[in-house]
Order: sequence, then structure tokens, then C-alpha cells
Amino acid sequence: MLSPQLFHKILGIAFFLLPCCARGKPAEIPALLGNGMDEELLPDVLQVYNEMENIIPQLEHRISRLEGVLSLEKMITVSGGKVFASNGKRADFRTTVKQCKEAGGSIATPRNPSENDAILHFVKSFNTYAYLGIKESFIPSRFQFLDGTKLNYTNWHSNEPSGKGEEECVEMYTDGTWNDKKCNVNRLIVCQF
Repeated sequence: MLSPQLFHKILGIAFFLLPCCARGKPAEIPALLGNGMDEELLPDVLQVYNEMENIIPQLEHRISRLEGVLSLEKMITVSGGKVFASNGKRADFRTTVKQCKEAGGSIATPRNPSENDAILHFVKSFNTYAYLGIKESFIPSRFQFLDGTKLNYTNWHSNEPSGKGEEECVEMYTDGTWNDKKCNVNRLIVCQF
């Protein structure tokens, strides 16, 4: 077991290394000496950096394996660099947004046909509709992303949106098309990460 002193030394070194590793510039480590870092720590810094450099490929490999397992279990899909996931539970719109945020993601928001298909995977698998990260703007029948930006992709069902201010949320049907809907109905939770 590490002594508290050694633990704190390694922790301090790790904090020094984080900016270097985050920028991918290990050459900046010696520059830390000019910023008041004790020269005696440099061998420890380099050792920790090398260990971190060895651990990263292992972590990437483990993450890749986990993604494979989750894909086989139909718990995630991947599209356009985004990972879409569902826990199979249903909730109203507000709760869906909250649960996705608490999980470290956001409510699924298709920005192109490929992402729409990734969400549709869950809608079909669970044979139920899902909310999307799209809401009606202040102008009735005009919809936007939750961050307020204009929709650059839509897949409305024929004659939709039809709520005219009465249906502020958007759900995905089991055919992948969209419908405006009241926000208090329980729908499948699908998040994106």
C-alpha cells in the first residue's frame, strides 16, 4: 500500500501532467521546471506520465469491448460519433431530459437520417414511441432543438406537426417519423452521449 506521502506526491504529479496529457504535448513536461517545479520530481513525473501512457490503450481496449457487449445486448447504438442508449424505461419529457443529464448525456436528438435510424433502433426494439430533444418554439408549429437552434433535419409524419401550440414536445413513431405531442405522456427514454 502507498504511504500517504507517496500518494500525495503522485497525485501532485498527476495534476501537473493533466494539462500536458490533455493537449497531447508531453514535450511540455520539462517546461514545468521553469514554472517552479522541483527538479527532484522530474523522474517521478516522467515515470507517472509513462505509466499513464501505457494505461490509456488498455482503457481504450476495455471501453471498446464494453461497447461491443452493449451493442450485442441492444442497449446502445452508435452513429456519427454519438452513442445512443436506452434503459428500456418510460417517462414524461421533463423526466427523460433529467435522467439523460444525470447519466452524463442528453435526450436523443437526431440531426441527420443516420442518427434518426439509431434512435429508431430502440423505438422498434421496445415497440414504443420515444421523445426527441426537440420542442416547440415561442411560435406555434415551429420547432427547434432544446438549445434554441433551428432544426436542420426533420422527419415529420405526414400532416405533422399539427398541435398548433397545444403539443410542445416531439415523439418518434415506430416507423421513424415524428409527431408533436403533449409533454406529460410517458415515452421511451433514449439518451445520447
